[in-house]
Formats: sequence, C-alpha cells, structure tokens
Amino acid sequence: MRNFIKRYRAALVLLALNIFILIVFPVIGRKSMELTFYNAKEMLMVIPPIFILLGLLDVWVKRETMIKLMGEKSGVTGVVIAFLMGSAAAGPLYAAFPIAGMLLKKGSRLSNVLIFIGAWSTTKIPLLLFEASAMGWKFMVTRFLINLVGIGVIALIIERLLGSEEKAEIYEKAAAAN
Repeated sequence: MRNFIKRYRAALVLLALNIFILIVFPVIGRKSMELTFYNAKEMLMVIPPIFILLGLLDVWVKRETMIKLMGEKSGVTGVVIAFLMGSAAAGPLYAAFPIAGMLLKKGSRLSNVLIFIGAWSTTKIPLLLFEASAMGWKFMVTRFLINLVGIGVIALIIERLLGSEEKAEIYEKAAAAN
C-alpha cells in the first residue's frame, strides 16, 4: 500500500484536489471532473496502441539492427530514419516518450532520439498539410526548414553538452523503464 501511495502520490493529490473543488465550488468542480474524465478517456484511447507497437518493436527489431540503423555510427541514415519516424507519427506528444525510451533501450544514438521527438512535436505530415492550406505553402516550407535545422542543431548541442555519465544514466533509465 505504501508503494502504491508513493508511486501515485501526484495523481492522488490531484484527485483529492478535484474532490475538494467539487465540494467547495460545485459548478467548477463538475467542470473539472468532466475535463479530468475526458482527458483520461483520451489517454486510454491512445496509450494501449502505443504499447502494442512498442511490444512489436521490442520483439521484431533486433538490437543489432537498431544500432546499425540509428546507433552511434549510423550517420545521416539514423538522422533521416529518426526524422521520418517522428514526422509520420500520429497522436499526441506524450505518446512519443515510450517509443523514445524503446529506441534508447535498443541502442539508438541519443541525438537521433531527440530528433525523433522534435520531429514528432513539430513536423507531422498532417500538420504540414493543414498549415499549407491555412497559411500558404511559402509559410509552411519556411517553418518546416527552420524546424528541420533547429531540431538537428538542438539535438546535437544537447548530446554534446551531456557528459558520458549523464548519457549512461539516460540509457540505464530507459532500459529499466521498459
């Protein structure tokens, strides 16, 4: 029981806060509960398919293959694969983090994982198409190119700024989480 409380203390505090608001301010509390249940339902619709895909990735893709394609010596190939994976992805950004953890566990280079997360958050293909129709192709292409350069530069800077012990800790935590 103690481990349960420790593990879920943030969620339990938010639940208690929601109940308190419901009692003290019923109108606001009902709206808060509605939003909480809506967000929980939305997450429950996204998370199970992600975990199924993670399981398949874990079983189907060998560590050696991932190291070859996205590891330390993957070069431009790893960058392109990471960028395409992130851009082709569907779903909210929080769905990218379990996949990023799996990529780290399988031996992907840290900068490639950061590129994957950056691409997922800013260069999704449906977003680009919507942006082109709403804002124009010139705007979309300009923002895409800026993001393309920015994502790569930020990923490389972060990788270079981290020491070998910090990188090792990141890889250890990724291996322990999955």
